[in-house]
Amino acid sequence: MSPFLPRLASHSPVRRRLLTTAASAAAVLATPWGMRAARAQGLTRIVYQTGWLPQPDKGGLYQALATGLYREYGLDVELRSGGPQLNVMQIFLAGAVDFADSDSMRVLSLASQGLPAIAVAAFGQKAFNVVLSHAGSGHDELASLKGDPLLVSTAGRQTYWPWLKAKFGFTDEQIRPYTYSMAPFLVDPRMSMEGFITSEPYELARSGVKPVVHMLAEHGYLAYSNVTLAKPSMVREQPDVVQRFVDATARGWASYLHGDPTPGNALIREGNPDASDEKIAYALETMREHAIFDSPDVQAGGPGAMSHAQWQAIYDSAVQSGVARPGVDIRQGYTLDFVNKRVGA
Repeated sequence: MSPFLPRLASHSPVRRRLLTTAASAAAVLATPWGMRAARAQGLTRIVYQTGWLPQPDKGGLYQALATGLYREYGLDVELRSGGPQLNVMQIFLAGAVDFADSDSMRVLSLASQGLPAIAVAAFGQKAFNVVLSHAGSGHDELASLKGDPLLVSTAGRQTYWPWLKAKFGFTDEQIRPYTYSMAPFLVDPRMSMEGFITSEPYELARSGVKPVVHMLAEHGYLAYSNVTLAKPSMVREQPDVVQRFVDATARGWASYLHGDPTPGNALIREGNPDASDEKIAYALETMREHAIFDSPDVQAGGPGAMSHAQWQAIYDSAVQSGVARPGVDIRQGYTLDFVNKRVGA
C-alpha cells in the first residue's frame, strides 16, 4: 500500500474507495468489461489522482464526493491522494487513472512534447505559490531577495523559479534545496523559502514566526492551478463522462467555497489527520481572501472556467521566462468544450 494514501477509519466506505490499489484499478478500468460493469450498476467508475494528501485546496472535489454530487451525475468517483514523492504525471500517462490534478505549466510542457493529456477545466485561477521571508530582514519587497538564499523545490525550479529569474534577476546560485522542512528557514534570518499560501504561512505562525508573504500571482506570475487533466481518448470517446465530472466538480467547488463546507472538510480530516479544524479554516479564509478560485472568467462562466486569452497570456509569460519554448500549438493541450457553461455560477 502506498504510504501516501490517506488513513481512514476501517469501516468507512470512503476508505474502501480511496485504498483501492493503483494496479487493480488500472487493470479493471482498462477493460471494456470494467466500464460495462460500472454502468450496469447505474454509475460510471472514475479515478481521479490528486497531488497531495486531502487538503482544503482540493476541497471542491471532496465536497462533491461527500455531498453525493458525483453520484447524482451518475459517477462512482475515487479520489486518490498523493504525496511529495508521487509522480502524478507518470501515473496519469501510464493510464492508471482517468483524471489527474495538474497546473498550467505542466500542461504547456505536455503539449510541447506531444504527450496525451488535455486540460478540461481550471478550478484554480491563480497559483498558490508564495515566497516567505523573515520580518525585519530587509526582504519586505520581493525584488529585495536578489542574491540571498532561497529554499526552492524541484518542482519550483521548473515552474515559478525561471519567472523570478527573468523578472527580478534572481540567479541559480541563490537556490538551496527545499525538502519540505522549514528548519533551514527558521535558523537563518536571511533565508527565504517557497510555500503555498494555504500551508507554510500557517505552519510558520504556529512556530511563532510571522513571515513576510510574497504571493507570486500578485506580482504578475500567471498560472492556472487545480487543472483537471483528462485522457484524450476519454475526451473523444466519452465526452458525456468528462462533462458530468467537470459539472459535478464545479458544483462541488461552488458549494465548498460559498455554502457549507462541513461535508467536504469531514472527508479531508478523515483522509488527513494533520488537517485540523483550525488549519482548514485558515486555508479556506486565505483562498477566499486571495480569490484563488475567482476571476472575471469564473464570474462569467462558472467554476473551472478557462479562456483562450488567459492560456495565451500564460504561455507568452512562460516563453518570456524561458519555461516554455516558442512555436507550441498550445490549443493541443486544452479544450474549452466542457467549461464556461455557468454550472455552479
